[in-house]
Amino acid sequence: MTTELHEAFDWLEVARLVLTSRVMDDMEESSLYPSGDVPYQFSARGHELGQVLLSRLLRQPGDAASVYYRSRPFMLGAGLTVEEAFAAGMARAGSPSAGRDVGVVFNLPRREGPTVLPMAGDVGSQFTPAAGWAQALCYRRHELGEEDLQGSIAVVFGGDGAVATNGFWSALTLATTLSLPLLFVVEDNDYAISVEKWLQTPGGNIAGNLASFQNLAIWQGDGTQPAETAALVVTAVEHVRRWQGPGLLRLSIPRLCGHSSHDNQGYKSEERLAEEWARDPLPALRDYLVPALLGDDGWAELEAQVAADVAAARDAALAQPQPDPAEVTSHVWAAPQPEPAGETTPNPSDPRRINMVEAVRRTLDVELAANPRLVIFGEDVGAKGGVHTATMGLQSKYSDRRVFDTSLSEEGIIGRATGMALAGLRPAPEIQFRKYADPATEQLHNLGTLRWRTAGRFAAPVVVRMPGGFGRKVGDPWHSVTGEVEFAHAPGWRVAFPSNAEDAVGLLRMALRGDDPTIFFEHRAQMDANWARRPYPGDDFVVPFGLARRIREGDELTVVTWGAMVERCEQAARELEAEIEILDLRTIVPWDREAVLASVRKTAKCLVVHEDIELAGFGAEIAATVADEAFVYLDAPVRRLAAPPVPVPFNSGLMNAVVPSVAAIREAMDGLLAF
Repeated sequence: MTTELHEAFDWLEVARLVLTSRVMDDMEESSLYPSGDVPYQFSARGHELGQVLLSRLLRQPGDAASVYYRSRPFMLGAGLTVEEAFAAGMARAGSPSAGRDVGVVFNLPRREGPTVLPMAGDVGSQFTPAAGWAQALCYRRHELGEEDLQGSIAVVFGGDGAVATNGFWSALTLATTLSLPLLFVVEDNDYAISVEKWLQTPGGNIAGNLASFQNLAIWQGDGTQPAETAALVVTAVEHVRRWQGPGLLRLSIPRLCGHSSHDNQGYKSEERLAEEWARDPLPALRDYLVPALLGDDGWAELEAQVAADVAAARDAALAQPQPDPAEVTSHVWAAPQPEPAGETTPNPSDPRRINMVEAVRRTLDVELAANPRLVIFGEDVGAKGGVHTATMGLQSKYSDRRVFDTSLSEEGIIGRATGMALAGLRPAPEIQFRKYADPATEQLHNLGTLRWRTAGRFAAPVVVRMPGGFGRKVGDPWHSVTGEVEFAHAPGWRVAFPSNAEDAVGLLRMALRGDDPTIFFEHRAQMDANWARRPYPGDDFVVPFGLARRIREGDELTVVTWGAMVERCEQAARELEAEIEILDLRTIVPWDREAVLASVRKTAKCLVVHEDIELAGFGAEIAATVADEAFVYLDAPVRRLAAPPVPVPFNSGLMNAVVPSVAAIREAMDGLLAF
């Protein structure tokens, strides 16, 4: 009996790739892991067939895939060489991350196959960046006229455990509400490490549970049988390519290995292990191809050739050098950062003093007009114009494709922004309040380290606008958080914290035109404060990051501050008969070390004032630097004035007891002056 092979595939190449993945797993598990050459191994045994078939279908120019740690068969089909794959597990210089990341945390610029988006090690974090890429495909076609992207899609892989994560549900909401060309592929092997799938999904079948989900096509079947799997993947990909909306393909497969090299599968019975091995897709593939495509001898020759090729690639990877420790801090930023140049000269055409909200809105307006790839989004930023009115009128002027509302998911907002930036857009999302960024912590950290983790092969220059801080009349624990030190401690993020409208314009424009991800903090108390009002400085005005502004000159005391505390420090200094120098840092990553040190060497005294909690706050970094590099100039201890370790209270009297007041700042200044 002759088997009719599915015509969409070069089955000899499919067999070669499946065998290659299997032989690599065997080599790593039997020798490279025990010898220590591969310190941490993840096998894909049992997962190969569907992944390889899908990899062969993604050949259009905008196709992309977002993968997870069990996706090496797909990576081989997407163009990753066997030597690169071995080098990844060995953490060698020629790996996709140059030895910086776990061997199965993949990325791959487009070769003959899809772009593989830089993945992270967090389960479920791969979903929303894929949705962002898919949305960018629609944007680039409809707004930028890139018709060659018609039919390009994004595919995202995950296991049955990943469907319980926030990222999966957020991406599902994005894809279905926006009708995105995104295919979810769920590789259901029944286990998330040792936890069975019924604890992840009611009934254990995500496809069955989503059967009534609107605007979502669903397919499911056995991912170990070549004919069935081929028909499923072709149908799913063709459906999404027609841009008829997203789809979900669930493939039932066995995990013929532990979760990782450290997992002995002691939680599975002998009967269960035997049942899984009986579903091994490799014998099924052999039976499908022999004798329809080649005979027994031909299959044996293919196995021998693959074994020889894999062994040669293993030896080549073992011969690769170790990564250079001198390069470990490279690729954090877009390029080596020169000393910051001076800011451009303000050129106001109107002497009217505008508040910070108008300054932000006007800057966004100018940059939207200048850059068609800039998109602004977040909760309520569209028709409402933002809860702080910073985007008011921008949607009606630039369309709801460029300024748009999102679902209530900060994980989705930042993950989507990552995918859009990787696809060549310039996303500027808004997180409505600083505290609301907490659900997006995983995506924020992953975005910041993305360039470093890929050794400079990918970057995502996203600008996240984030209002917060106490209000002028009221605070509370949920809307008044600053917590900027958390972002200073997150590698790869630049952090801007303007105190006034003019600096808001210059810093925001610098961020939107730069190549690094940036947190742009907008303080609630300064948004409409009279002190913070300034004339609009012009459409070309920029403020370089890392360049402090001297608010007052003096030689008796240096005060270092930022954000809303600048106004309070200036007011406190005016009440004292002393020559107090006040430096507004404006950015804390990078921060102007040289300006601070030069001032302290002149005044011999230093006070750091900030609104965030004092314990481990950013003021400690400044104080430590002054102590390290200007100690011999000091005539008094470096002092910090900041909040106690409690949230900002709702009651105004309690709030004023927590946030450094003018009186408290004046007292601290006076104490240092008298020391």
